[in-house]
Amino acid sequence: MSRKIFHELLSIKDAVRLVEEKVKPAPKGVEEIDLLDAAGRILAEDIYAPLDYPPFDRSEVDGYAVRSIDVEWADELSPVVLRVVGFIGVGEEPSVACSQGKAVEIATGAVIPRECDSIVIEEHVERSGESLKVYRSVSPGENISTAGSDISAGDLVLLKGTKLSHEHIAVLSGLGVKKVKVYVKPKAAVYSTGVEITEPGFPLTLGKVYDVNGRLITSYLRELGVDAVFKGLLPDDYSIVREEIEKSINEYDLVLTSGGTSAGLGDLVYRVFEDLGEVLVHGLKTKPGKPTVIALTSNGKLLIGLPGFPLSCYMILRGVVKPIVARMTGVREIEPIADAVLPMRIRKQVGKAWLIPVSLVEGPRGYAAYPVSFSSGSIASLVYSDGYIELPEDLDLVEAGSRVKVYLFKPVEVSSRLNIIGSNDPLLMDILREAGLAYNSRILNVGSLAGWRAVARGEADIAPTHLLDEESMVYNKPFLKRFNLESKAVLIRGFDRLIGLVVAKGNPKRISSIEDLLRSDVRIVNRVKGSGVRVYLDYMLKKLLAEKGVEADPSRVVNGYTYEVKTHTAVALAVKQGRADAGIASGYVAEMFSLDFIPLTWEQYDFLVPKDRLRKTSVEEFIRVLKNTELVERSMRYKGYYRIPADIGEPV
Repeated sequence: MSRKIFHELLSIKDAVRLVEEKVKPAPKGVEEIDLLDAAGRILAEDIYAPLDYPPFDRSEVDGYAVRSIDVEWADELSPVVLRVVGFIGVGEEPSVACSQGKAVEIATGAVIPRECDSIVIEEHVERSGESLKVYRSVSPGENISTAGSDISAGDLVLLKGTKLSHEHIAVLSGLGVKKVKVYVKPKAAVYSTGVEITEPGFPLTLGKVYDVNGRLITSYLRELGVDAVFKGLLPDDYSIVREEIEKSINEYDLVLTSGGTSAGLGDLVYRVFEDLGEVLVHGLKTKPGKPTVIALTSNGKLLIGLPGFPLSCYMILRGVVKPIVARMTGVREIEPIADAVLPMRIRKQVGKAWLIPVSLVEGPRGYAAYPVSFSSGSIASLVYSDGYIELPEDLDLVEAGSRVKVYLFKPVEVSSRLNIIGSNDPLLMDILREAGLAYNSRILNVGSLAGWRAVARGEADIAPTHLLDEESMVYNKPFLKRFNLESKAVLIRGFDRLIGLVVAKGNPKRISSIEDLLRSDVRIVNRVKGSGVRVYLDYMLKKLLAEKGVEADPSRVVNGYTYEVKTHTAVALAVKQGRADAGIASGYVAEMFSLDFIPLTWEQYDFLVPKDRLRKTSVEEFIRVLKNTELVERSMRYKGYYRIPADIGEPV
């Protein structure tokens, strides 16, 4: 099998432009459907109002229709007395009018009688039989909606290309529209490829991953208005892949696959596409998303091969597939964009544009865009990001503080969010969930040090932290002075958690202390720089090496020191899968993964809060919840690895 190298790499914009020039994607046709079935469909014509709305002058309240001139001097001390001459209910034609000195009782939504120009509400009158005392004046038009005041006959109500929502359907119903003309949905077939792919619901073996892209692509296309069908997994077999795709191009308007697109020996998709039509695009100048293939078949059908890694796949769905599909569905939408500040420096290679998912938090300079993941295989970024930034291919460095444009996945409102930036712990999430705060919280697990910096920049509402000061051996509090935050932030007491060495079941290497990590037959898994566990390990190794009279960097004497992971569970998984013999993590992960645990110390896990956020409703609620020790205890899933101090929720 020959190795297929990428052709000339294109930018995303050039790739989309080339496809549009060659394929000229457009809606297949128009169909008329009942308005009740139109949610999510794309309008195929402009809609003008066939009548005024409201279609008559109507009352906005229950009360009495009057001539405003008759009650212009009415007040609490000098009420005006009128005579009630009738009642008009909803849906009735008026049979009475408002002549001088008369009033008509009227229901909300009823037609305004002749000569009446305002409505006095029930609360401002006193009635006895036909006599009505009015205690407040009204101005002409008060409490009345005049005909056409909302929508006038002939107004352009909705534009062709609008994706119909329930709000649109409500408006059209009010205008008497029964049926609408919409574009026929394009049909798409979706496949996943790869020997490593397993269907969700089946057992997962080492080296295998569950299929993400099949359902991701299918559901995303459906959101875009495509009649998409997931056809399942394809094996790495040329004849089977070709046969399946060949069948689909006769039945569907476009066929999408994921995986098998890179320039390697398993490059099945490219070869199938090349044999079935003309390859238009083979490779993009972007990261993630380089292994993208697009072809046009002889019968005018579009073939799109997407990268296998989920984030890479999604970014190309957004950047390439979405604008092409928009032409096929007929939708006209403007992509929402937000301006933001990048809170950290990013170094990249020249020659590729980088697409980076970000989460937005509010800061003193507007939004701050926190990168969620740089890994093309990430799936968490699909949930935790608000949008993405694009770093141009000619840049190699973007400095912290640079302004960037965020291409939003959907409109966002972040001002009411509880922004938690810092160290991660499952008990924190469990507390938020138990208290009902999790639904409006954005948690960015960036490590304790990055959380302190986020508070210093004014971006975090709360920064979970467990940093050990080497000089005083005190957790967290000394860093208030170090970050010059003594007058700007306060530490709120959290909980204690037990950390220790996580080792394989049965402890085959007989590891008992940090000193054993210096052994040549022991390989560790480390935490990333800036995490509290990493600070603790570095301090203990530094102290241990000094006691032994060894002057060396830990990376030179500890096997696996540079093998870094972001979370406690990643430490446990590395040990579970045999990639490491030991690592330091919170004790609960040993129980979670059925590993052995050697306790080392209790960490103090506190919460750094800017003083100007203490009055934010969600922050106040979080602190109140912390003080509810019964709720905290109830939230705790791994009770042996946590301690709840008496002063939890109080300033340190």
